[in-house]
Amino acid sequence: MTDVPAIQIDDAIEAVPGVGPRTAAILQRLAIGTVGDLLDHVPIRYEQEHAEASIAEVDASIPEEDGTTANVAVRGEIAAIKIPPGRRPRIEATLEDASGRIQLVWFNAPWLRNKLRPGMSLVAEGRAKRYRGYLQLANPQWRTVDEAEDLPARDARLRPVYAASEDLPSRRIEEYIDRILEPATTGMEDPLPERFRHARALRPLGEAYRAIHRPDSRRDADDGRRRLAYDELFLLQLGVMMKRRHLRSTLTAAALETTPDINARIRDRFPFELTPDQIRVCAEIGNDLARSIPTNRLLQGDVGAGKTAVAVHAMLLAAAHGHQAALMAPTSILAEQHHASIGRMLEGASLEIGLLTGSTPPAEKRALLERIADGSQRLLVGTHALLSERTEFADLALVIIDEQHRFGVEQRSRLRRPNRDGRVPHVLVMTATPIPRTLSLTVFGDLDVSAIRELPPGRSPTVTRVVVPGKAPDVYGFLADRVAAGEQGFVVVPAVEESDAGLADVENHRAMLEAGPLAGLRLAGVHGRMKPDEREAVMNRFRAGEIDVLVATVVIEVGVDVPNATVMVIEHAERFGLAQLHQLRGRVGRGSARGVCALIGEPTTEEGRRRLEAIASTDDGFEIAELDLGIRGPGELFGARQSGLPPFRVADLLADLDLLRIAREDASSWIEDDPRLLGPDAMEIRRRLLERYGATLGLGDVG
Repeated sequence: MTDVPAIQIDDAIEAVPGVGPRTAAILQRLAIGTVGDLLDHVPIRYEQEHAEASIAEVDASIPEEDGTTANVAVRGEIAAIKIPPGRRPRIEATLEDASGRIQLVWFNAPWLRNKLRPGMSLVAEGRAKRYRGYLQLANPQWRTVDEAEDLPARDARLRPVYAASEDLPSRRIEEYIDRILEPATTGMEDPLPERFRHARALRPLGEAYRAIHRPDSRRDADDGRRRLAYDELFLLQLGVMMKRRHLRSTLTAAALETTPDINARIRDRFPFELTPDQIRVCAEIGNDLARSIPTNRLLQGDVGAGKTAVAVHAMLLAAAHGHQAALMAPTSILAEQHHASIGRMLEGASLEIGLLTGSTPPAEKRALLERIADGSQRLLVGTHALLSERTEFADLALVIIDEQHRFGVEQRSRLRRPNRDGRVPHVLVMTATPIPRTLSLTVFGDLDVSAIRELPPGRSPTVTRVVVPGKAPDVYGFLADRVAAGEQGFVVVPAVEESDAGLADVENHRAMLEAGPLAGLRLAGVHGRMKPDEREAVMNRFRAGEIDVLVATVVIEVGVDVPNATVMVIEHAERFGLAQLHQLRGRVGRGSARGVCALIGEPTTEEGRRRLEAIASTDDGFEIAELDLGIRGPGELFGARQSGLPPFRVADLLADLDLLRIAREDASSWIEDDPRLLGPDAMEIRRRLLERYGATLGLGDVG
């Protein structure tokens, strides 16, 4: 390989022979900016290419019994092209090589007449047969051959197929990888020690890249992929375990013991009895908070399972010990809802709950920030405003993050800034979107997990029906009947205002309902672009029963609790995600009457159809989470945008669960032996870890 220029994986993509500025820009759009990125752009599948044979060899191989060969490949030059007349359009090309002729026939492919011409050299592949005295390939696959390459007839092989674009097809990407594969992988440094690889039957890194891009067999490709997938999973698990150990071994938090007296006083604040599940989870969290080791726990529970009551129990425990507690929500409306519901629980108490959002009036915000800084504001609910540098807590002992998946990993770490006494707050994160077990080992792998699975007494599962748009009048007739019986309902639409997409929007849909199927009822609209005080005024009227039907966007997805609302109608339901549909459905049936959710939709994609089938098949949020993972995949469900983590390039959490478990056990053992990855075997791993996950996992204070 002396004629191949030296190339390193950190080199810019322009270092690849033949890649100029225009091609580099196209590759950048595929997230390929370096030689290493090109190596990591692994095939999405493989196609079997058969060895080329002469036309005479193909002719001789046709069996007498059925007159058809298995797939064959022939190379030659087009001698003639013919477009015979007839009702069934077809194109015939005569391909010649030194040994004979074969007829290539394509049916219903008129576009080929502009692609093929006499004198063109190509390779054609398909099943050969004799037809009316001619040797023939029907509807063969084909590709042109550049005579200047003077390539010999190819052998049989697995051809890699890459994720590509219209401007850069898979074969071009294959050519670029061919040019750098050997020089970039020969002598490649392997971050995993040989004894470690041998014990887990993992190939050396350079060999794995060659196997996945140029496999000799399916097993060869699988072995290469297994090594690269393991590396991705192992690296993430190392980061998670490093952060977990650092948290538990070097940081301290205030010890908040739950004494019988404190527990009794807190329980007296609730206007209802806690369920056995809530009591169990309160005890799990209480055991964590009683220690000076910072709590790092995930509380997951289905829609309406009573997570807020558990959160309030923990917040009041912090306040009982003289410390501050804060609950952070992803939206103003959810923060406002938490503030109102917690405020009702604290009526008559000496404690007041503060509210800090981006829309808090300036004078009120200044006064609130002063109370937070001097410690007189013990309890606080807020949005991202809690992360502001201007928000300086005197003694923050507990942070609760609601709807955790809407905050990045880095944001969570920013809330764990040490207090003035050097202690960090305990952290409890909550979600009404249960985390599939595979993802709980990755993005949330540093968290202990508690789950509330039972609903409060009196709650019945909501009935869900998928309805085609033509049946919408029946749905609204049913809603009108329920309102006449003294109940209320929601109508959810995907758009705030009218657009060319033809989607239902809040104002026009409300006007249509008022003039038609819901005439005479009291309707109002609410959406995220309204000013918070206007939106809250509408919500208060709805809670008070002054509005019969609320037409809304997904702004009501979380945190809206109106026990008298029993009917949820969702327009264009195929436009919503599965977890989102489940959250919306959870807004009804929160009282004693059974809820009904009608999904009006006509999916045009397989994924949309599967989502609607899944939401109609179960009301179990934990099962919904697993179904959503299967439909959308982990990259969509908890990809870079939601979690802040770079997406996997090779690993597939659905297919690689066993590999994930191995990687997790290995990472745990490695961090136990070398917590900061400073040993001689770990330096290259440490470098890769900090480069890929350092910022998003908040490893700056660890590394």
